[in-house]
Amino acid sequence: MTFSIHGLAVARGIAIGRAVLVASSRVDVAHYFIEASQVEAEIERVRSGRNAVVHEIHRLQASISHMGPKEAPQELTALLDVHLLLLGDAELAEGVKHWIRDRLYNAEWALTTQLEVIARQFDEMEDEYLRGRKADLEQITEKVLRAMKGVASPVLVAPSRVLRKPSQQDLLLDDTVDVPLILVAHDLSPADMLQFKQSVFAGFVTDVGGKTSHTAIVARSLNIPAVVGARLSSQLVRQDDWVIIDGDAGVMVVDPSAIVLAEYGFKQRQGELERGRLSRLLHTPAVTMDGQKIELLANIEMPEDAPGAIRSGALGVGLFRSEFLFMGRQGRLPNEEEQYQAYRRAIEGMQGLPVTIRTVDVGADKPLDESPQDTAHLNPALGLRAIRWSLADPAMFLTQLRAILRAAAHGQANMLIPMLVHAGEIRHTMALIDRARVELDNRGIAYGPVKIGAMIEVPAAALIVKVFLKYFDFLSIGTNDLIQYTLAIDRTDESVAHLYDPLHPAVLRLVALTIAECRAQGKPVSLCGEMAGDISLTRLLLGMGLRSFSMHPAQILAVKQEVLRADTTKLTAWAQQVMSDDEPGLRILRQ
Repeated sequence: MTFSIHGLAVARGIAIGRAVLVASSRVDVAHYFIEASQVEAEIERVRSGRNAVVHEIHRLQASISHMGPKEAPQELTALLDVHLLLLGDAELAEGVKHWIRDRLYNAEWALTTQLEVIARQFDEMEDEYLRGRKADLEQITEKVLRAMKGVASPVLVAPSRVLRKPSQQDLLLDDTVDVPLILVAHDLSPADMLQFKQSVFAGFVTDVGGKTSHTAIVARSLNIPAVVGARLSSQLVRQDDWVIIDGDAGVMVVDPSAIVLAEYGFKQRQGELERGRLSRLLHTPAVTMDGQKIELLANIEMPEDAPGAIRSGALGVGLFRSEFLFMGRQGRLPNEEEQYQAYRRAIEGMQGLPVTIRTVDVGADKPLDESPQDTAHLNPALGLRAIRWSLADPAMFLTQLRAILRAAAHGQANMLIPMLVHAGEIRHTMALIDRARVELDNRGIAYGPVKIGAMIEVPAAALIVKVFLKYFDFLSIGTNDLIQYTLAIDRTDESVAHLYDPLHPAVLRLVALTIAECRAQGKPVSLCGEMAGDISLTRLLLGMGLRSFSMHPAQILAVKQEVLRADTTKLTAWAQQVMSDDEPGLRILRQ
C-alpha cells in the first residue's frame, strides 16, 4: 500500500530506490549501582570507550585527506572536528565522573545521565542552529557506548540484499541491474555520513534533525536528496521497500504504485536536466536584461565552506556566521589565535574575493560562558543576545575584533555587527573597534583595513536607518529575524510557524525602506536572510531596488537564472503595486 511520510526538505532532488533500514543508533544501557571499589575501573571503561571513538575519528580524518572534494567535502572535516571537540568537553567528562564517584552509577548509566543534563541546556537554546548541536552530543555519546559494548557503527555494515519475486515496480525500474539504495535511519552522525558517501546509497531519510543539523549541512554539500525530521520513518518503512525521496517537497513515498514511480522518474530526469542547464550559467555574469549588475554572494558557517562558495560562482561571502566557532565548547571560548586562523582560512579560501564576517550572534540562553546561568530568560530572543552579549563582555568582544582585524591583512574583509538598535550601542561598538586597533598597534601586530557594516534585523533599526548610515560603510538586511520581530512570531515555535510570512506588508515595507535609503545615500546594501535564496521573491526584491543577494551556495545558480530573465525597468512599478496590497502573497502567486 502506498503512503507518504512528511519531513523537512533539506537537500533538493529526487532519489528512487530500495530502503535499507538502520535501527536506532541508541544502545541499550544497563542501570545498576556499583561498589566503591569499582569506581576507578568504571571511569576507565568510559575513558577507553572515548579513546576508541577518538581513534576512529582520527582514522576517518586520515582517509579524508586522500579523497577528492566530491567524495569527502571540507564540510565533513569540520563536522568531525566538532565531534572531537565534544569528546574532549570537560563538562561531559567531569559530569560522568561525578555520577560514578558520588552516586555510584555504573559507567553507561553515568554517561547517559550526564548526556541528559547537557541536552537540556541545548533544548533551552533559542538559536535553531546551535540547538541542533544536541544531536551531535547524542551521536558521540552513543558512539562511546557502542565502543564500550563492542558494537560497530550501523553504516559500516554492508546491507544484505533481500531476494524476492519481482513486482510491477521492479519491472518498471529494471531490477535486473543494480538498483539505488536509500538509507532510512533514526539519525546519522558526520562519521556515518562519510561511510554513507563511500557506499552505494543515493539518498537518505532520518527520523530526527532540522534544516541546520549537521546531517542537513552535509547533505547539501554533497548534493544528496534528503529528508530529515520524518518522525517514525525508520519504524514505518520495511527493509527493501521501494521508496522515493522528494527532497524538494520534504516527502518520502513508500511502496509507490507504477504510476507514481513513472511520475517521479520523469521529475528526476527533469531535475537532472535543469541542474545541467543551470551549471552552464556558472561563468555568466549576473546582469539583468536592462543591464543592471547583480551581486550574488554566499552565506557560510565555517572556513571550510569557502571552496564550495567559489565553485558555486559566488562573488564573495556576504555572511560568515562566526558563532559556529563558539558553539559546543561548554565555557571554553575560542582564543584570539584560534579565531584569527579560522577567519584567515576563510579569507584565503575565497581567493581574493571579499568575506563579510559577522561578529558572534549568541545570547544569554546559550551556555557559552564559564559560569552557570543564574536567571531564567523568559524570552531569549528579546534578551542578551548578539551585539548586546558582546558589549556586555568587552574582553571577549575585543578578542574577536582583534582576530578579524588581523585576518583582514590576508585579503578583503568586512565586519558585520548584528542586532544593533540604539545610537549609543553603535558608538560603543565603534569605540571598541578603535580600541582593538590600538591594542594591536601596541603589540606590533599587523592588521588590515575593514569596512564595517550593520545588520538591519529589528524593526527599530529599519525605522532609523538614516542614523545607521551616518556610522556604517554598508548595511545587510537579516530577514529571518526581521520577520520574527516584526510579526512577533517565534520562528522556532511550530504552533505559530504558519504565521511566519516574508510577504507580510509590514516586512516588505521595512525592507524597501532600508534599500531605498541606502541607494539614496550611495551606501551598499545586501540581503542575507532566507528571502535572498527564494527564487519566487527574486523579481520582487529586484523591483524594490536590491542589487546584492547573499544565500546558501546551492541556491546561487537558480537565483542567477531569475536575474538574467528580469528587466528591472518593468519590475519597479510592479513591486510598488505588490507592496501596496493588503495581501502581497496573492499578487505574487498571480504573476
